[in-house]
Amino acid sequence: MTSTLRPADANGAVKRPGRWLALSVLVLAVLLVAVDATVLGLATPYISEDLAPSGTQLLWIGDVYSFVIAGLLVSMGSLGDRIGRKRILLIGATAFGAISVLNAYATTPELMIVARALLGVAGATLMPATLALIRNLFHDPRERSLAVGIWGATASAGTAVGPIAGGFLLEHFWWGSVFLINLPVMAVLVLVGIKLLPESRNPQPGPWDLSSVALSLIGMVGVVYAVKETAAHGFAWPTLAAGLAGAAALYGFVRRQLTLPTPLLDMRLFRSRGFSGAVLADLLTILGLSGLVFFLSQYLQLVQGRRPFEAGLAELPAAIGAVVAGLIAGRAARRFSVRAVVSGGLAAVGLALAALTVLGQSTGYPLLGAALLVVGVGAGFSFTVTADVILSSVPKEQAGAASAVSETAYELGAALGIALLGSIVTGVYRDFTGPAGTPAAAHESLGGAVEAAADLPAGTAAAMLDAARQSFVDGLTLAAGVGAAVLLAAAVAAWFLLRGQRLEDGVEHG
Repeated sequence: MTSTLRPADANGAVKRPGRWLALSVLVLAVLLVAVDATVLGLATPYISEDLAPSGTQLLWIGDVYSFVIAGLLVSMGSLGDRIGRKRILLIGATAFGAISVLNAYATTPELMIVARALLGVAGATLMPATLALIRNLFHDPRERSLAVGIWGATASAGTAVGPIAGGFLLEHFWWGSVFLINLPVMAVLVLVGIKLLPESRNPQPGPWDLSSVALSLIGMVGVVYAVKETAAHGFAWPTLAAGLAGAAALYGFVRRQLTLPTPLLDMRLFRSRGFSGAVLADLLTILGLSGLVFFLSQYLQLVQGRRPFEAGLAELPAAIGAVVAGLIAGRAARRFSVRAVVSGGLAAVGLALAALTVLGQSTGYPLLGAALLVVGVGAGFSFTVTADVILSSVPKEQAGAASAVSETAYELGAALGIALLGSIVTGVYRDFTGPAGTPAAAHESLGGAVEAAADLPAGTAAAMLDAARQSFVDGLTLAAGVGAAVLLAAAVAAWFLLRGQRLEDGVEHG
């Protein structure tokens, strides 16, 4: 039944006043997360120099945020459905800003890992709440597609703003400053969000099951930890035990959801081929991309010798391509088909990654810039359309949990990608053969080699750095090849799983 208290279009769709202003607040939250994710890559060489983490600790600094957020997204999305999405968004944004200060002033690798984990707890509240609020703000399917496109474009813009702002800060201040840029964004989000955002929740939510929360967190962290450790160090019984414990916890989580009258996650959502196909496409895409993205900033700075600000500008084509594609993705999916746009986007990303397998130490920027532009366009088309498919596949009451599944796929893919592809880069790098006198610390990370070179004779330092950089590039190109294979496989899977899937054209009545 259409409300008489809100304006509606000619077809009867409810038009919430101020919905576009409210959207501007939501995209600030997306910007917060995107900027934080990208500045870490730029700051990694400086963190390596200052905190002197081991190669394994460096990977943990990079991926523990994703581990924790992947384990808690479903729980936090469901909590938002219960206590109110606006409330959990504002609480999470406040915590995100406060914990960013802890990241900025970390003094040891261990403290940095803990700070990143706590940031994951806060971050788990943000992304599901933003998408769920979009689902409840925009009842017209075409308006919702545009809103999702703007949401995705802002995330992509954040990946551009992060490196550029972070590069500027790293050239003028210490590395911790890149985390402090979260504070003004958080402040604006909270102050404006209190006034503009409408509250929404599931009217019949049921209790928040703490046992399910624990099973979800233990399961995700256990499985991803096992994958990471096996990829980095090979088979070991403790690693196998962690993986089995995680798998058992996830099995228990699924069984428990099927028996609860009001589950944390309604497993029936996965009966929809479109929903499942979109989630799988997101997971495989991020898995194929994330390892490369994590090490790209190191390649630009430590191999090619670019300054942080210049390295940030060098990554700009990917963000530009994603912003443009995100804004027109909904229209393209309606004109052609969902599976054509998603599969075509994923195939484009796969081919761009394949082109990066020819990277060398002195590769010119035109190849890298063109590949990044294609990556951005393909990812922009794919992510925007899959997010729209996921949102439109569920009732408004379950928007938070469904959005959390989408974001869980994203974060799980990021964690697995950094673990698997990152371990490929690290494994190849560690085997480089340096000249006599090469210290053991140089084999831990490329940042460690650069730092160690300062204490070596000029000839030895130059030979060691050349060998280390070449080994790093060899690992990077191998990871790009594996990523390309994953993306092309994802394109094929999406073509079959999204068959017949369409974005809504009609009007959804509120």
